[in-house]
Amino acid sequence: MPEITKITTQKKSKYRYNIFLTENDQEYYGFSVNEDILIDYHLRKGMLLTPELIEQIQEQDSSYKVYTLSVKYLSFRMRSEQELIDYLEKKEVEDTYIDEVIDRLKKEKLLDDAAFSEALVRTRVQTSSKGPMLIKKELVDKGIQASLIEEALKHYTFDQQFEKVEKLALKKLNSSTKKSFKQQEDSLKQTLLQKGFTFDVISEVVNNLEVERDHDEEYNAIVFQGEKLVTKYQKKDSGFALKQKVKASLYRKGFAGDLINRFIEEHVNEEQ
Repeated sequence: MPEITKITTQKKSKYRYNIFLTENDQEYYGFSVNEDILIDYHLRKGMLLTPELIEQIQEQDSSYKVYTLSVKYLSFRMRSEQELIDYLEKKEVEDTYIDEVIDRLKKEKLLDDAAFSEALVRTRVQTSSKGPMLIKKELVDKGIQASLIEEALKHYTFDQQFEKVEKLALKKLNSSTKKSFKQQEDSLKQTLLQKGFTFDVISEVVNNLEVERDHDEEYNAIVFQGEKLVTKYQKKDSGFALKQKVKASLYRKGFAGDLINRFIEEHVNEEQ
């Protein structure tokens, strides 16, 4: 039966120990263990080890390596269970060890998908312009269960969404542009949908906005777009047909009828 003859500290890690054994008067390197395993099994010089005990110790040490690897990964930021599983699989860790470490970390509250989801939602609300649907997608991608996502998103209140959407809307609608106010509103709605906000909050904000386009800016926009349309259509049309085509296009772009008529009168001649 092998006997421990020497225990030395590894040069690269003061928390790992090399175990040397002797059998039939021959000393040889047996295996290495973490400090916690050394203590748990009371490993010491002169201790006799059965092959079964050596195997058990090595199994425990392998599991402990996975545990310390996981704790280090979790130390940088909170992770979902699926993120940790994906990380360990990339490290080619055996499934048995993954299951063991997941169970242990859950018991120690170092891995908690509910807490992770809530923290992620709160962080995104505080530091980003993302709406709830984008955050939901992010949580789905991280392997969070639907029930936990629904619960976490309760921390993103309608009032908070309204405030973010209103801020984005005012910034976009007050910016200088060559588009009609209607085009700006449509573009705003599309942008907000892409950011993950719902129709409910977008409609609520847009309906409550007290923003009016300056009349001169709106006319400058119609002149900018109208002249492009005239140049485009006069290649094939002129006179009444040209005016009708330009009018129809400007209506579709959301310009008001009085501004369209003014543009036609001032910028489209009968000879064109």
